[in-house]
Amino acid sequence: METRWLLEIAKLHTSIDAAAAQVAQENPWLACGRGCTECCMDDITVFTLEALLISQHHGATLAGEGPAPQGGCAFLSPAGDCRIYEHRPYVCRTQGLPLRWLEDPSLAGSPEYRDVCPLSEPPAPLEELSPEGFFTLGDFEGRLATLQLMYDPQMTRVSLRDLFGKLSSTHEPLGGE
Repeated sequence: METRWLLEIAKLHTSIDAAAAQVAQENPWLACGRGCTECCMDDITVFTLEALLISQHHGATLAGEGPAPQGGCAFLSPAGDCRIYEHRPYVCRTQGLPLRWLEDPSLAGSPEYRDVCPLSEPPAPLEELSPEGFFTLGDFEGRLATLQLMYDPQMTRVSLRDLFGKLSSTHEPLGGE
């Protein structure tokens, strides 16, 4: 049954990557991308469903290698590369992009907020840029939360660093079905 969940989360990640790539293509001024580690922070937590995906594809890393030193993401290699890049969680897939979100998307005229990585230098103030050049928060988070709720109704989160101590190459269950 876990295969179903792995396929669902992989499909969601593919959709996120497509949307993120479109935003990145529209903003050649972005400083962030593969290899940038400025946002690769310690103490990131993910839903158990994304932790399952990581454990299924990186069990040998979890069992045979230790986490990176504290202060940066546990999955950074000594060279600064992400050891789980192809299976990184949602939050890592959107870091560095220009983001926009509405305070209450259900209300017309709801205040809009925008942000971008401080390493990037947009060509104009963020409020003057087209909304199409931003990754809009809400939809993908909702889809991820819905999948997690179906997989694990407790909505359990797991620290990326803790995956090294809790999981092994035997892929112990994390919850859900």
